[in-house]
Amino acid sequence: MSLLTEFRDFAVKGNAVDMAVGIIVGGAFGKVVTSLVNDVVMPPIGMLLGRVDFSSLSITLQEKSEKAAAVVISYGKFLNTILDFLIVALCIFLVIKQLNRLRRTPPAEPTTKTCPQCLSTIPLKAVRCAHCTSPLENS
Repeated sequence: MSLLTEFRDFAVKGNAVDMAVGIIVGGAFGKVVTSLVNDVVMPPIGMLLGRVDFSSLSITLQEKSEKAAAVVISYGKFLNTILDFLIVALCIFLVIKQLNRLRRTPPAEPTTKTCPQCLSTIPLKAVRCAHCTSPLENS
């Protein structure tokens, strides 16, 4: 089998295609959530906290000089990224929770019953207990 044939077989398998679609949709979803955080959620929070732009919050460790660039810890961008992650994680949790709820199978019909005399477990269609030989009512 040639390398090209093996690659074609791999690329057109359902799992590989599903994974590729998931990655592409996930990337696009990440961009939407990032925009939601940066453009919709953080401005009102910043306004409530005194007109703070979270993306510009930082600590300067070393100023820019002729020889070196400034050394800055951008904790505001980090806060945006954490909020971004929490929203994505919440959305994924809710989707998986709904999928699991839809996949849940109804409980199976019982196949056994309890003998009223000896309390042994016996088949549902039994007319006499196999343990104590008591006659059973048809229920």
